[in-house]
This record gives sequence, C-alpha cells and structure tokens, in this order.
Amino acid sequence: MAERPEDLNLPNAVITRIIKEALPDGVNVSKEARRAISQAASVFVLYATSCANNFAMKAKRKTLNAGDVMSAMEEMEFERFLQPLREALEAYKKGQKGKKEASEQKRKDKEKKNSIDENDKSRDEEEDEHMDDEQEGENEGEEEDVEN
Repeated sequence: MAERPEDLNLPNAVITRIIKEALPDGVNVSKEARRAISQAASVFVLYATSCANNFAMKAKRKTLNAGDVMSAMEEMEFERFLQPLREALEAYKKGQKGKKEASEQKRKDKEKKNSIDENDKSRDEEEDEHMDDEQEGENEGEEEDVEN
C-alpha cells in the first residue's frame, strides 16, 4: 500500500477528460490547477475507500461492496451524490448483464455451429464410405469382366 497520497495519482488523461466534461467550452485550466484537482481526487478516493473499508470490517467482510461505498458517501456527507451513484451503478449492472447475455449467446451460437459442422463432417464421411463401397463394387465387376 502507498504511504503517501502523492504515490497514488490518477492518470492525467483521465483527469483532463473529467475536467473538460465538467466545464463549459472555452474554459482553460492551468497545469497547476489540473495537478491540484488530480491530487484532490486521489485523496478523495483514498478517504472514500477507507470509509467503505470500515463498513466492510464492521460487517466482518474483507471485500468492499457497493453498499459499503454508498454508506461511506453518506458518512462523508455526500448524500447529494447517492442518487447519481445509484443510477450509475444500475447502468453498470445492466451493461454487465447485457455483456454476459451476449457472451452466452455467442457461446451457444458457436456450439450450434460446431454441432452443425460435426454433423456435416459425419455426413460427408458417410458419403465418402458409400462412394468407396460403390467404387469397390464397380472394380470387382471390372475384374470379373477381365477374367471372363
């Protein structure tokens, strides 16, 4: 674990994108301000994580869950962010469910295709055997003609 908040910095590109999305067009932000926002965001994440961890520990769990984060936000007096956070979490869950369903459908389609391919292959092999049998029969007939 990092000993100082400065050791845990969020990527500059992410911070810059968040800042640009939050501000109206034409507003510029200095490097110093971006750095300060980045450090503040890192401190916030550390604090929120620590508070959420306290809720998990009280529940005798080692894994933080969304409920722990919600409780931490409330404890940190960020209640006004709870509803947007719930909505974002719900959208994430729906997205994950959609991905899972798409993945399962893709797997089923692949299994179906493999099954069809195996059936085609078996049918082709049977046809090849049948053709070989017919050719052997014809060859035997030719050999009898040659002997006669």
